[in-house]
Amino acid sequence: MATIKKSFIGEKQFGGFTPYGNLTTLRTILAANAAGAIINSDSRTAIAVGDVVVLEKLPEGFLLEDAQVVVSTGMSAGATGSLGFIYVDGVDSQAVPQDAAYFGAGLDAATPARIRTASSKAPVRLAKEAFLVWTQAGAANAKAARIDVIVHGERLGPN
Repeated sequence: MATIKKSFIGEKQFGGFTPYGNLTTLRTILAANAAGAIINSDSRTAIAVGDVVVLEKLPEGFLLEDAQVVVSTGMSAGATGSLGFIYVDGVDSQAVPQDAAYFGAGLDAATPARIRTASSKAPVRLAKEAFLVWTQAGAANAKAARIDVIVHGERLGPN
């Protein structure tokens, strides 16, 4: 009878300075002013269908596990969106292809709610630095809104 040793999850822990693990929560706010334009952005125009909003930078080696989209003040009626990631350098990876709808597509941005990851995709470890992105769909926004986006994952360090 053989003894088989599996690799331990802790062997990939990045940093190793705490016994509590390496779980990270990244939070960002997607807020719009009364005209529907994204606050603290480089655009003064209302967000339109097809617009991509770069929300946050995700580190290389980050293991994407879960996300929540908290709509506290909804966008215009019919507004939806996708939440996912694209690589900072704009070049896709064969090992882990970028996915602008990794956490879900057709997420209701108009109705106040707490939306968990709407995808059954397996956790992925980012091949390189990526942007967390929201892609507007359904309808343009023409009013004040607030959506908090919370991403949970593990910092495993560069591949």
